[in-house]
Formats: sequence, structure tokens, C-alpha cells
Amino acid sequence: MTRVAIVDSGGANIASLLFAFERLGVAAELTTDGDVIGAAERVVLPGVGAARDAMQRLEDANLVEVIRRLEQPVLGICLGMQLLCDASEEDDVDCLGIIPGVVRKLKVGPDCPVPNMGWCATSATAAHPVLSDIEQGSWFYYLHSYALPISSSTIAMARHTEDFSAMVCRNNFLAAQFHPERSSHAGARLLQNFLEWQL
Repeated sequence: MTRVAIVDSGGANIASLLFAFERLGVAAELTTDGDVIGAAERVVLPGVGAARDAMQRLEDANLVEVIRRLEQPVLGICLGMQLLCDASEEDDVDCLGIIPGVVRKLKVGPDCPVPNMGWCATSATAAHPVLSDIEQGSWFYYLHSYALPISSSTIAMARHTEDFSAMVCRNNFLAAQFHPERSSHAGARLLQNFLEWQL
């Protein structure tokens, strides 16, 4: 059984994600094979770029229903988090419909350009095992133009011009708007917690 399957969604951040798991002693497998993904102990859905293109790649690989049916721990990252939601304002696209809510474009504000690129203080809004031993206000690395508003699924938040969901969770599906693989010690801790998360 593959311990960690990373869904090959065509993102440019895949190498750093593979290296991040390698540093934790895990050889993650990059794949579009639905059988491998379905049988993996844990699944990561990364993504960068446009929501419509990413959803089309998942559809072309016959992975939409595979992902929706997963019962093991799943971690969406950046665009991968947005793909887990109902829909995105970006290209007005329907997404996987696992996490309730519609992803909205960030608003430009004083000292708040779009995309939001860089380090943002991030705080838990609910207890969750994947947030264990991560201090309130820890800094994580973000690169995004769209975000999910605060909702009942939110377990951590950050702020641009407005507060937004930094992390969400619904059953076995967990997701982060930031890039844990690029977020130094706090990001490594979060990935380790994900590896240890028991449903």
C-alpha cells in the first residue's frame, strides 16, 4: 500500500512537496492512478494555477469521483483546497463539492496586493490534531488570488484585506490555503501531524 499518494494535478510545486515528505522519512508517490489513490493510506491534493484547468485535468484523469469517495485522510493544498469546495468565482467553475462554500477573489487593499504572496500569521479557530504543537500566530507561506471565506468548516484563519479560511476540515478532508511544504518548521510540523492523524 502506498503510504502517501500525491494527486498529479499538474502543479509546479510538486517537487518541493515530494522533498518535504522525504525529509519526514516518507517516499510519497505522485500519481493519477485512481486505484493507487484509492488504496493509499493518505492522499494529498495539491494545485497551482486556474481552477477550471485543474478541474479539467481531474476530469480527464477520471479522478473526480475517486476523490469524492475517499475515506482515508486527505489534505488539499492551495488550489487543492479550493478544488475541494463547492465552486470558485475563478472562471465560475463547479468544483468537487466536498467542503461547503464558494471560493471568492481577494480584494485589493492598502498594503494588500493580489495575489497575496508571502508569509501570513495564521491562527487556529478550532482544535484539530493536525494543528497540534503549532503556536497561534505561526507564519505560513501563501500564494493565492482567491480564498474561501470563514465558514463552519474553518479551523484556522489568516487575514488579507479581510479574514479568510487558512484551513478547513470536513470529516476526513482537511485543506490548507498556504503551502506547508514551503513553510519552514511550522509547515513541517503540520505535515508530520497529517501523517499521524487518526480518524
